[in-house]
Amino acid sequence: MSSDHLVRPTNADPRLIDLPLFGQPLPSTSAATPTRPPEPPLASSYDDVDIDWGIVASLRTLASKQLSQAVSAESSRLDKTAQTELGRAIVLDLIESTMADRVNDGRGAWSSAAQAALAQAVFDSLFRLGRLQPLVDDDRVENIIIAGHDNVMLELIDGSLIEGPPVADSDAELIDFLVFLASRSEVNARGFSEAQPRLHLRLDGGSRLAAAAWVTPRPSVVIRRHRLMQVTLEDLVERGMLSPLLASFLRAAVRARKSIVISGCQGAGKTTLVRALCSEIDEHEAIGTFETEYELHLNELGRHKIVHAWEARPGSGERGADGRLAGEFNLDEALIDSFRFNLSRQIVGEVRGQEIWAMIKAMESGTGSISTTHASDAVAAIRKLVTCAMEAGPHVTHELATSKLASTIDLIVQLDLTTERAPDGFQRRRCVREVIAVASGERETGYATTHLFSPDASGTARPAILPEEYRALASFGFDLGSFLSEQQVLS
Repeated sequence: MSSDHLVRPTNADPRLIDLPLFGQPLPSTSAATPTRPPEPPLASSYDDVDIDWGIVASLRTLASKQLSQAVSAESSRLDKTAQTELGRAIVLDLIESTMADRVNDGRGAWSSAAQAALAQAVFDSLFRLGRLQPLVDDDRVENIIIAGHDNVMLELIDGSLIEGPPVADSDAELIDFLVFLASRSEVNARGFSEAQPRLHLRLDGGSRLAAAAWVTPRPSVVIRRHRLMQVTLEDLVERGMLSPLLASFLRAAVRARKSIVISGCQGAGKTTLVRALCSEIDEHEAIGTFETEYELHLNELGRHKIVHAWEARPGSGERGADGRLAGEFNLDEALIDSFRFNLSRQIVGEVRGQEIWAMIKAMESGTGSISTTHASDAVAAIRKLVTCAMEAGPHVTHELATSKLASTIDLIVQLDLTTERAPDGFQRRRCVREVIAVASGERETGYATTHLFSPDASGTARPAILPEEYRALASFGFDLGSFLSEQQVLS
């Protein structure tokens, strides 16, 4: 089967070739000349045309089945670009045949606008995010919060909340699409079913989706959009997230290979700060990232020459004799493998549970690791991580967990997020609230903390106490003089 036959049916209706979805030149699928995937088509405004989403779901199912069969029949593996173009052709055929059936049944043909909207909707459902796609494409939207197919709230970049349109015609339809979305990844498909009622998924463009169903009254979905990808500490200073002095301290800490935990509430900007800190790592250092779902995307930013990015795989099917699902791959295994990759840095992403042991191992290697976690303040972050470590089993005592963390974590940076009502809406403010140094110490807790930067009256981190060993960061660019000067003024 030739690639020309794969991507464009010979009996295509000329009217359909003019649709925005199909009127684009098709790249060669030759394996000898790799091609860059085309930019995704712009999402249609589905509100402009009355779309029958039942037809969309039906055509998506048929298109998915035909695409899978066609790909399986190919003797050579089709890359993503070829599969996308093959999918376009399949959707074209299905719309043409569906419209012919309508005409034969006496229901009349669709208008050009209706055909274009339906084509876009089926394509979005097959390769993108279906009815969610226009919301994800809207640059004003930061988070999409769904508590049922018709209960949608949009959190905008200014902190305001507005109601969004329904994302399905029923809860069952929404769940069906989430199941399809979870299963369609060739590299890291994830199960979503009554047996596996939670879903965590990375999306194209760096967004993250979390969903739950069957264990909640209605399907619950949150899509977090990462707006700042190429970001530096200087950028965050300009945004008022931290002071130039604190930026110099954190920059020096990264260069001195201090192990850092970024803590804060949901949406406080933890991942953004990690990206900014990683921008201070020399471009020639080999970096390894370890995440349950890709969020950092350091391997895609182009700032560093070598980035090996590991992502956990939850596995599927029945559990084996060892209690693990078939195909499961965890961060601990990834970290062990990484020691053969000559890494200069090991960056473990978000720590919510047993990922803590991967973080500890990375920090014990002395590479200057960076991780994130959720906590209300910096000291509470230590208690949270102790709890995570003890979840590994009864063999991990409180004393063992605290001693491990006290000996591996150097700094905890606490972020604060506030949303205040303003005359023209809402004002959202993110800032670094405090920075503490962690060390082995007090018998009762198993660790000692020192506030290097403490919050002032506005909640912004200001110089506090500087232990002698942190004065050495001056050789890595820390503005020690300004710290001591501001420290005296504040005292």
